Amino acid sequence: MTDSLKIRRALISLSDKTGAVEFCRSLVVCGVEIISTGGTANLLRSAGLPVTDVSEITGFPEMLDGRIKTLHPKIHGALLGLRDKPEHTAAMRQFGIEPIDLVVVNLYPFEETVASDDVSPEEAIENIDIGGPSMIRSAAKNWRSVAVVTDPSLYQEIKTELVTGNGSISLKTRKRLAALAFTRTAAYDVAISRYLSKQLSAEDLERLKATNPLGNRFFYETETEGSVSTESESTVSPFTETFKFTGVKVRDLRYGENPHQRAALYAVARAGGIANAEVLNGKEMSFNNYLDADAALAIVSDFSSPAAAIIKHTNPSGVGIGESSEEAFRRALATDPISAFGGIVAFNRKLDAAAAAAVMEIFVEIVAAPDFEPEAFEILAQKRNLRILRVSPELKSDARTPVKEILDRLEIRQISGGLLLQEKDLAVLPDDGLKIVTDRQPDEIQLRAMLFAWRVCKHVRSNAIVIANESSTIGVGAGQMNRVDSIRLAAMRAERCGLPIAGSALASDAFFPFRDNVDEAAKIGVSAIIQPGGSVRDEESIAAANEHGITMAFTGVRHFKH
Repeated sequence: MTDSLKIRRALISLSDKTGAVEFCRSLVVCGVEIISTGGTANLLRSAGLPVTDVSEITGFPEMLDGRIKTLHPKIHGALLGLRDKPEHTAAMRQFGIEPIDLVVVNLYPFEETVASDDVSPEEAIENIDIGGPSMIRSAAKNWRSVAVVTDPSLYQEIKTELVTGNGSISLKTRKRLAALAFTRTAAYDVAISRYLSKQLSAEDLERLKATNPLGNRFFYETETEGSVSTESESTVSPFTETFKFTGVKVRDLRYGENPHQRAALYAVARAGGIANAEVLNGKEMSFNNYLDADAALAIVSDFSSPAAAIIKHTNPSGVGIGESSEEAFRRALATDPISAFGGIVAFNRKLDAAAAAAVMEIFVEIVAAPDFEPEAFEILAQKRNLRILRVSPELKSDARTPVKEILDRLEIRQISGGLLLQEKDLAVLPDDGLKIVTDRQPDEIQLRAMLFAWRVCKHVRSNAIVIANESSTIGVGAGQMNRVDSIRLAAMRAERCGLPIAGSALASDAFFPFRDNVDEAAKIGVSAIIQPGGSVRDEESIAAANEHGITMAFTGVRHFKH
């Protein structure tokens, strides 16, 4: 069998019909016969595309409210038949089964349905797809002879390969698509399991563990009761007895953090984020590029107003907010224009031409944003090697799959012999969360500066210090072995860039164990401090702040980032 598979017949059956007409039009141009079902067939036919109904292939009408349409030997035989096995091809000829080369299927929106608080059990059950997973699994099992596409975000890639490959899809692509397909059906089954297993008793779950061939590494993910917290509040652990995480390789990378380290990118389909970003222009992304771009995206995602972050080695060299993306970027750049050289820039708004022009004034490696105005893209694309990333936090077709939920709420770190899992640091300081502990109260400007600095500080490596005004960072001290050095480092950067510290706010990711931190802050001109509090020497720090006329607030929340 040759590496390339000529696509002659395609079966299209879609719940999410995003991009379906355009994709199928490209199939028709490549000479592909389209077989389809129900609403998908009607949509394609209304767009003027030639479509063969599944019922014409099977000889049976769709029945039982559409529950029975593709569950037929003439469909699954066309998918499962081995093209290079004489017994299979003979049987297919005998029973009039013509091969299907491409399956494009996505599933009933079960995950979205059960995400609703008021969903009824009947509605949930009705949204369990049967025929879709069956077709996907049949096609994926026979990936040497069939290509299977399960996500609209893949359409452009497959369309391009069909055009450049004279209507064919390579073996490498088919194998990758099969892996994506099995991952999708596995996640779908886990979602159903998680929803239905809530009604199972502890005895039922223990029976499942005992009878499963994998022992305690059983398929059902159940919650176990946690311990009592230090605040004496009963909690439920988000961590299951076993941890399963599956990603699909997107590509091998040139190398890892250093040239002698091999590396690859794995992604979770439909999860959005940096791993699923569209690289619209520029050189291939590197291992370090992905790390830095992710760090930049995390910062700007924490702001509701237009924000820009410039990252070097996963730490912010500058962060700014403003009325526009351009204003936000210029404020971020002013923090440390020297370190910004060769940095990674992220925005939380669709990028316009003014912001793009501002970025072009310096050399950066990456620009990431939710989208780009056409003029903005043209400006940026003048630099052939500049990596331009369109990053969607969640794709339109996204669903609350178990793996997606893991990505949303947990962080994974590898250590020798195992993994560490923790909940993501998603703590948000409520409006009334600040406790002013000094005699001096903050004014409105100081309060805004404190909150801005605190929001950025969460993303800086410990020991972390951020000096800021109400709309931009002034100096950042990261990754030092003691907090006083972090303050000095932040002040040094501000002084080097000619930024006034007097009257600014200082945020610390953890409490001050000694008053020397406050003394150092006073020496450089800081007028407001925001920190978690909780040290046995808090009173010393409070007294020092009062001596220097500094206002200080405790948050009660620590933001270590190792």
